[in-house]
Amino acid sequence: MSINNAHVDILQGQRWESTPWKRLQVGDIVRIKQDGYFPADLLFLSSTNPDGVCYIETANLDGETNLKIRKALERTWDFVTPEKASGFKGEVQCEQPNNSLYTFTGNLIVDKQTIPLSPNQLLLRGCSLRNTEYIVGAVIFTGHETKVMMNSMNVPSKRSTLEKKLDKLILALFATLFSMCVIGAIGSGVFINEKYFYLGLRGKVEDQFNPKNRFVVTILTMFTLITLYSTIIPISLYVSIEMIKFIQCTQFINNDLHMYHAESDTPALARTSNLNEELGQVEYIFSDKTGTLTRNLMEFFKCSIGGEMYGTGITEIEKGGAERAGIKIDDDEGKRSASAVHEKGFNFDDARIMRGAWRNEPNPEACKEFFRCLAICHTVLPEGEETPEKITYQAASPDEAALVAAAKNFGFFFYRRTPTTVMVRESHVERMGSIQDVPYEILNVLEFNSTRKRQSVVCRFPNGRLVLYCKGADNVVYERLADGNHDMKKTSREHLEQFGSAGLRTLCLAYRDLSREQYEIWNEKFVQAKSSLRDRDKKLDEVAELIEKDLILIGCTAIEDKLQEGVPTCIETLCAAGIKIWVLTGDKMETAINIAYACSLVNNDTKQFIISSETDAIREAEDRGDPVEIARVIKDSVKQSLKSFHEEARHSLISTPERKLALIIDGRCLMYALDPTLRVDLLGLSLICHSVVCCRVSPLQKAQVTSLVKKGARKITLSIGDGANDVSMIQAAHVGIGISGQEGMQAVMASDFAIAQFRFLTDLLLVHGRWSYLRLCKVITYFFYKNLTFTLTQFWFTFQTGFSGQRFYDDWNQSLYNVIFTALPVIIVGLFDKDVSASLSKRYPQLYKEGIRNSFFKWRVIAVWGFFAFYQSIVFFYFTASASRHGQGSSGKILGLWDVSTMAFSCVVVTVNLRLLMACNSITRWHYISVAGSIVAWFVFIFIYSAIMTSFDRQENVYFVIYVLMSTFFFYLTLLLVPIIALFGDFLYLSIQRWLFPYDYQIIQEQHRDEPHEYSRVQLPETSHLSPEEARSYMISMLPRESSKHTGFAFDSPGYESFFASQQGVGVPHKAWDVARRASMKQQRAGKS
Repeated sequence: MSINNAHVDILQGQRWESTPWKRLQVGDIVRIKQDGYFPADLLFLSSTNPDGVCYIETANLDGETNLKIRKALERTWDFVTPEKASGFKGEVQCEQPNNSLYTFTGNLIVDKQTIPLSPNQLLLRGCSLRNTEYIVGAVIFTGHETKVMMNSMNVPSKRSTLEKKLDKLILALFATLFSMCVIGAIGSGVFINEKYFYLGLRGKVEDQFNPKNRFVVTILTMFTLITLYSTIIPISLYVSIEMIKFIQCTQFINNDLHMYHAESDTPALARTSNLNEELGQVEYIFSDKTGTLTRNLMEFFKCSIGGEMYGTGITEIEKGGAERAGIKIDDDEGKRSASAVHEKGFNFDDARIMRGAWRNEPNPEACKEFFRCLAICHTVLPEGEETPEKITYQAASPDEAALVAAAKNFGFFFYRRTPTTVMVRESHVERMGSIQDVPYEILNVLEFNSTRKRQSVVCRFPNGRLVLYCKGADNVVYERLADGNHDMKKTSREHLEQFGSAGLRTLCLAYRDLSREQYEIWNEKFVQAKSSLRDRDKKLDEVAELIEKDLILIGCTAIEDKLQEGVPTCIETLCAAGIKIWVLTGDKMETAINIAYACSLVNNDTKQFIISSETDAIREAEDRGDPVEIARVIKDSVKQSLKSFHEEARHSLISTPERKLALIIDGRCLMYALDPTLRVDLLGLSLICHSVVCCRVSPLQKAQVTSLVKKGARKITLSIGDGANDVSMIQAAHVGIGISGQEGMQAVMASDFAIAQFRFLTDLLLVHGRWSYLRLCKVITYFFYKNLTFTLTQFWFTFQTGFSGQRFYDDWNQSLYNVIFTALPVIIVGLFDKDVSASLSKRYPQLYKEGIRNSFFKWRVIAVWGFFAFYQSIVFFYFTASASRHGQGSSGKILGLWDVSTMAFSCVVVTVNLRLLMACNSITRWHYISVAGSIVAWFVFIFIYSAIMTSFDRQENVYFVIYVLMSTFFFYLTLLLVPIIALFGDFLYLSIQRWLFPYDYQIIQEQHRDEPHEYSRVQLPETSHLSPEEARSYMISMLPRESSKHTGFAFDSPGYESFFASQQGVGVPHKAWDVARRASMKQQRAGKS
């Protein structure tokens, strides 16, 4: 592969030499430059950045585009140059290769000193280096032993569920064929006898008709009948289906303007035609979060300072909730003030604290501390020119970047960072309009982690003031606040609840003034903990607890994680369609839950079952440090939680069935829940819940969860993602959807279908998927019916011929039956038939449940078609044979075998084509042309075929037959009555079924029978973004169309575009048929005058 031929710098002696990735070996020292990818799993030794820090992007692993911080061991900081790196000698003792992306245990032994290693010192293959000139690392795992490779899966070969069931139907047809042949063969062995002297069976005869050896007669007749009845196997069905699927993909899905994203100029793309109908039966959707549901764009939206709420904006969640409650939001609320600012990371509107106006607020000191906390308490790196307009921030999370951007817009502009100093340009502090650059000395940084859920910075002001700034989760910060000031705490708590219900991500900000003595005593303990070789993280947390107390609450922030346009509405529609949506993300649990709220997957009334590894029992086991004990405790905890939650969920379904249930589980617990001993419990609980959120999961775990439902529950699954970390999940599901996002094309290249936005799933599933399923079900069952009807007619004839294997139909008639005389109409139905319009499919998403239940391809449906095939075959044979027993031609001769068979074949062709029209939901000119054309093709063929006779074939059998038949009144009467009698049973059944036992779509048809063309009123949400040519094409596509003559529904067939366009002021090229159209209109006007 080309990726393994990429080059990387490897240490040879005391210089760097370029070497292909494929030659790397464990223990090599390598240098990775900025924006380069790590070729293997590396132990991070040193960096050009101060304090041994580097920034990496992990989008290929967890889908997150925000930067992560990795820190080298202090013992190895100096190994930056090749001269010093060449002197590095050490031994790494670590775990065996595994697929866990977020854990790593090991030790580095240098000069007989053992230094513990953690995931902070591990750089995984597939990640890239950012904002760092270069780093030096030692190779730990290479090739297939790297964590990203152990998370990959083999590319599967996918077949739709409908095709697999079709295989069973074909096997059933083979069994039917075998049964018919056995009956005929046994009948032949019984029937053959010398007493039928007129058959000439005495003396020397062929083995097949020798009465003296009935066993041989039976065997040979068996093979004869197999060839005779082989038409029951619909070989042409597979060709027709592939043709229909291919056209559905290339012409319908790829060209659908409702799935075209104008901003990125990205249409929908069907990368395979095997799974069209699978889109109409999806019951579970597994979705990535970042870049799939969200835009990965955090914006500072509101805040609360000193008990006062600021920010006048309305979130998408609030708007959606108001709409569901029937509350109309005034347009005035959407208007922004002159002081409003909207830039990357900041979307805030409140003139009270913008442009220095905070000085006039009742709490200006609190505002000042709030803004300083935003500008100082972070690990963000500034890039570019040191001006507010051109600077960019590189942060470990988009939340941090949004908070720093907020500080900048409030007048506290962070523009430079050194190893010990943060430079902030403060405006309006001393007096209105004043600007001053203030250096803050950063003494200590207490980093954020999932256990602490907070970050703190100890800084020294230029005047010597020592302050601890802290920001973190509300429950963590509130536990550490000083006594007093209860009113502000209560008010801020209410504000936090309001922000949370609006779908905003919240943080609390607090500070504490420190005396010099307090700080020096604490700092000694901090330095000791930081230099500890054992349980360093634990000791650092304990030391942090000593100073992170008696805090003074400043306020709280509210950040909006922007969802993609239309995501909540799309999810609500899909849920109404009976589809369950699971979110599988590499993000932390709090973020995932916030997104679940924002997407309407979870609301305040939802009962949540949370299985987390952040429990006291698990923490105590981790503190003891025994890996076996930790694994046992986590597994026992997960097992107990699954069983108790399962019982609780079942009880909730009985007591309050209308209440939604949600399971939320993190990746560490999921690893144990996927164990074979607990997998059944996990699946049982998951299937009861309406939605499931899996956090901190690896790519392999995403695929394992998908496979669990796919194989364990035998449900049809769909996975959707946009990054390389979603590839395994996309490949594991029945249908994989790739989103053309900002994380490259890996997901798209591995997918079955590609779309630009999550909301396009509505059209892809509810419209194209549902139509494809309905059409293909109709195509398959109709093929089964027409072939069975045709073959059974031959089967009944066998009983009249002593089971001899005599053909009832001519060879050419039999060969062309599926190829010409019945081929085109069924393809037209497979392409154009639709029960309801696209807008009604989305307006009534419950219609989709018929696909989930597989209502149109059940054995009961197939049996009904088979019953009427059986009935019609009896009508075709016995009615024509009995009625023509005393029939005569114009010459007075009685009608022979080929006269009767030609008459029966004519009835079969006419009837099966008319039966297809009865099965259609919408009939257009193409249906009429194809059906009439097939029937006419038969008569044209038989006219020519009957008029020619050659000496080297059996054509003399049907020579002049059609001309003899058409000279009799009997032929026309039979051709009229037999199809009517044959179709009467179908007509009666369809009438009773529609009247007494209607399908859901038939009810919708009746409700909207008098609403032609309503589908064309649906407007594209992005019409305003179309180019003039695209807008013109769209207006043409929305012009009136030919109306269905069967159900009253509009149909997208071409017709009189330029005539209708001229009535609506749209310019299109004139067509030839418009001349006749205008002429007829003039005649009508003249007649009226």
